Amino acid sequence: MNRFFSKKIIIPVIALTFLFIGVSFKNDFFEIAKQIEIFTGVFKTVNQNYVDETNPGEMMDNAIKSMLKELDPYTTFFNEQDVLKFKINNTGEYTGIGAMVQRKDGKVILKEIYKGFPADKAGFKAGDEITQIGDINLKEYTEDASQLFRGAKNTNIIIKFIRQGKVQTATIILDEVEIKAVPYYSLLKDNVGYIVLTKFTEKASAETKTALLDLKKQGATKIILDLRGNPGGLLHEAVNICNLFVPKDELIVTTKSKNPKHNHIYKTKNEPVDLEIPLVVLVDGKSASASEIVSGAIQDLDRGVVMGSRSFGKGLVQRPLNLSYGTQVKVTISRYYTPSGRCIQALDYAKKDENGKAIKKAQSEFNAFKTKIGRTVYDGGGVLPDVEIQESKTANITDAVVQKDIVFNFATQLYYKNPNAAGIPAVSDADFANFKSYLKQEKISLDTETNKALKNVLESAKKEHIDTQIATEYKQLEKALDRNQEIELEANKNQIKKLLQEELIIRYQYREGLYDFYTKNNIEIEKAIALLNNFTEYKTVLKK
Repeated sequence: MNRFFSKKIIIPVIALTFLFIGVSFKNDFFEIAKQIEIFTGVFKTVNQNYVDETNPGEMMDNAIKSMLKELDPYTTFFNEQDVLKFKINNTGEYTGIGAMVQRKDGKVILKEIYKGFPADKAGFKAGDEITQIGDINLKEYTEDASQLFRGAKNTNIIIKFIRQGKVQTATIILDEVEIKAVPYYSLLKDNVGYIVLTKFTEKASAETKTALLDLKKQGATKIILDLRGNPGGLLHEAVNICNLFVPKDELIVTTKSKNPKHNHIYKTKNEPVDLEIPLVVLVDGKSASASEIVSGAIQDLDRGVVMGSRSFGKGLVQRPLNLSYGTQVKVTISRYYTPSGRCIQALDYAKKDENGKAIKKAQSEFNAFKTKIGRTVYDGGGVLPDVEIQESKTANITDAVVQKDIVFNFATQLYYKNPNAAGIPAVSDADFANFKSYLKQEKISLDTETNKALKNVLESAKKEHIDTQIATEYKQLEKALDRNQEIELEANKNQIKKLLQEELIIRYQYREGLYDFYTKNNIEIEKAIALLNNFTEYKTVLKK
């Protein structure tokens, strides 16, 4: 009787469930099909009837990318050229010139030259503006110019460029380029091993393991893993790097999604290299994604001490999905959670302010979690270090001069005053005074939040035709902001001088020279060494 009654109840419930799912799927499918039909009709009609010639490929590319912008900055469409670039970012290998290329304000600039690769061998320098590659004039070229540097190995390319106002020509020979995930490691004083990990490519964990084993062989009894400025990369490589220091079958990260197939638990699969060696992980505001998986897991498992400043706060997971004609769409499929259950995503892209910007989670909304031994940690805004280092935080004015490329451009001027200098370059107070004069001469406006707000007020006033009425007050406020900018620059002089010096070191001694400089002149590394040398304090931090 009970079995019959159960069947009478269960079968209709299951049937209703499938019916509900079926109707829901049917409704979703109909809505998607309807919108695709509308879009296809618009696209076809406009291309056939528009007064001038159109570029269907370019229009579609722009349409898709604009549509995805409404979601989050990580969900993106890749055309064929974009797919190639994406693969390079994941593998770190490609055939090209070995330089960081940036297109900004219509100019193609070499931002950094990598030692020993084609651009370096051909004599190129950071700050060179590329104007022509082969027969292609870049002023008339709207596509990604970096693709023009790719080709078969040993291909000769003639390049025209501007250096310090003079047009020059050079021939560059393409070759294989491999950008290492671990570009530098070294044994520091007091048997402290130092490893720099700059990105999570397919070889990241292998390179980190090689560095760790070599340092231990050299006598390292303590380790600093530097993830500052590391934007992330492959999730499984983050798990593998944690595995170097934590046991097999340890939970590192969990991903959760509305789509059950994207829900995964990631545990370590291999035997560790060293479970006991004292470990400090350095992070800053540019440490994101996979960097936060590593630092968050090391913190949650109480395996090491995280030092520096709060990390970026990217707790979203993307996956590239193949489409037709060699294209891809990289979709945010889930959120990731550290072993304690934290999601450290800082911005909520489902909630936006009046300017269309995602809203940051307020500290009052943070939730408390417990590490393996019971320490309290929080979600909601990146990984907060166990030991915060105030010197690693940068002021808004400092961020502004970096984002505007002012530090980079002024460093170029300083470099060419003495291009053959030896030793560690110094930046004097006189250089800083010239830096401030450069800002005024070039009439560079620093887009701090206050400056942006002031510009928005003026734009609104113009729209409402009251700008003439407030002109006097506006000018007074503008002058006050200029005075405040001068005060802010002076207050953060040491930060800016430090950035200028670091940029110059890269020009003279490449990126390797900068890392070598850090090992002797970096406050975060010094404090990490001091903590590792005080084992009692190190253990105390892990018990708080």
